[in-house]
Amino acid sequence: MFKKLATLLIFLLSGAASALSIGDQAPDFSLPDQNGQTKTLKENLGKWVILYFYPMDDTPGCTTEACSFRDATDKILAKKAVVYGVSVDDVESHKKFAEKYSLPFSLLADVEGIVAKSYNSLGEFLSWKVALRNTYIIDPSGKVAKKYTGVDPSIHVQQVLQDLIKLQS
Repeated sequence: MFKKLATLLIFLLSGAASALSIGDQAPDFSLPDQNGQTKTLKENLGKWVILYFYPMDDTPGCTTEACSFRDATDKILAKKAVVYGVSVDDVESHKKFAEKYSLPFSLLADVEGIVAKSYNSLGEFLSWKVALRNTYIIDPSGKVAKKYTGVDPSIHVQQVLQDLIKLQS
């Protein structure tokens, strides 16, 4: 029952628009990943960053999206880019999710939703906070190069790869 309610929640919130614009300085963040290591945007200056927000660990759409990023890791690394997944789930939930699906990238625990809010990717339904399914490509200088809102997890990673190639050419 909970997963059905969560799926409805995700559906209702997936279309929210982002106020960050292309060329804006991307908000810095400092969040723990599934291994308890703190990750920041600032530490990635000089690299391309794919920052994707997703609603909940181990739900169908989020699993599809995470596994698609996993399967594209070699192509992403070849483009000198790093991937971070962000949700409001905690470190332990991220650890289980990453281990279950052998995810080779960091899942960041934004339990309070502060980073999601700064990226206009925080939704609320009843009293639940949830990250909206939005993605940002951040260029090596820390500026938003591309944004996606309300993405389709089944095709999204291919769109990101195509756009990353275009942005780098």
